[in-house]
Amino acid sequence: MKKILLIKAGLVIAGLLITAGLIGYFVIFHNQKAKVCFNDFCWQAEVANNRFTIAKGLMFRKNLMENEAMLFILPYEGSHSFWMKNTLIPLDIIFLDKDKKVVGIAKDAQPCLSDKCPSYRNQQPARYVLEIKAGLSDKIDLGIGSELQF
Repeated sequence: MKKILLIKAGLVIAGLLITAGLIGYFVIFHNQKAKVCFNDFCWQAEVANNRFTIAKGLMFRKNLMENEAMLFILPYEGSHSFWMKNTLIPLDIIFLDKDKKVVGIAKDAQPCLSDKCPSYRNQQPARYVLEIKAGLSDKIDLGIGSELQF
């Protein structure tokens, strides 16, 4: 009888641990989505808002449609550095301040598969970064001072 209770308790604990692990996995590696708009153009953006999703970014993606993006919500407004390590597609990297105004753009940042990749850093304090398909910022006339909504 005692043995059966211990087995049941062990199964309950194992089930709880597995459930907690699955929840943690989905919270860390499955990004939330946000609608980000500039004038009449909108993106369906994956949200990177923890150290794991921010570090992974758009690594290993083979394509990015014009209406897709990644929105990084950074822990503080300041100077931030982004690189293209293991990123397979060219991107425009848009730096936004706390008011969601564009303060910097790294246009046509190229993929980097080596260990020595250039860094792209904002000159003005930024709180958010939006990565979009390369060339799109010019196509939709997105520039310094433009305001995004999300």
